[in-house]
Amino acid sequence: MIARAVIREISDYRTRTRTAARQELERHLEHCVDCKIVVDQTRLTVDVFCDSKPVELPADVKSGCMMPCIAGYRKKAIRLLS
Repeated sequence: MIARAVIREISDYRTRTRTAARQELERHLEHCVDCKIVVDQTRLTVDVFCDSKPVELPADVKSGCMMPCIAGYRKKAIRLLS
């Protein structure tokens, strides 16, 4: 199994339930340090986000995040209408 295939397998939730694919992935991870790092980071990220609770952003942070988005949408709308 090559590294790209491993990343595809990790990303494809439907294949996780297939025993043969999971076993092949685990065999690859025994020998590929790079893919093991990707899998470990992915698991950690999922665990952190699944266990976290929503947090209300302070108004200045929220507006700082939204303003570039709004400006981008306006530019795109102007181009589409022109």
